[in-house]
Amino acid sequence: MGRKNYLVEGVSGTGKTSVCDELQRRGYHAIHGDRELAYQGDPQTGKPLAGSTHAHHIWDIAKVRALAADQTQAASFFCGGSRNFEQFIDLFDAVFVLEVDLDTLNRRLASRPEDEFGGRASERAFIARLHATKEDIPKNGIIIDATAPLARVVDTILGNANLVSRP
Repeated sequence: MGRKNYLVEGVSGTGKTSVCDELQRRGYHAIHGDRELAYQGDPQTGKPLAGSTHAHHIWDIAKVRALAADQTQAASFFCGGSRNFEQFIDLFDAVFVLEVDLDTLNRRLASRPEDEFGGRASERAFIARLHATKEDIPKNGIIIDATAPLARVVDTILGNANLVSRP
């Protein structure tokens, strides 16, 4: 089997971090984009910027390209959101978009601490707008129902990646 790279995307609160943790628990190479690749910068130039805004939450393109080119893993899952994904989306064999209904999203975000993105009411309203418009989500991704139990969500992703039988 050749080297494959997959992007797991979705608005805040859809379960990208939980999916990444579960993929790692199962022994898959999974990268937490928000922890390992993200910084605040200009989405077009990549130049670092001071301050923290959603619009400037981008991934280090050189790191993404290096990880995607690494042939030591049969498959890698890049989990997280980035405002500059259009500059590296061509590296992925498939894009999985986690989706939940608005009630589920609101419940998940309400349980976050205030110092985590989505933990404040103003951020939740912003995320609800992104949920409705899908403006920050890659187009033509494979939609994954992330309201299902985590094990089933990950099984569905792996099935779509032809890494295990579909549930």
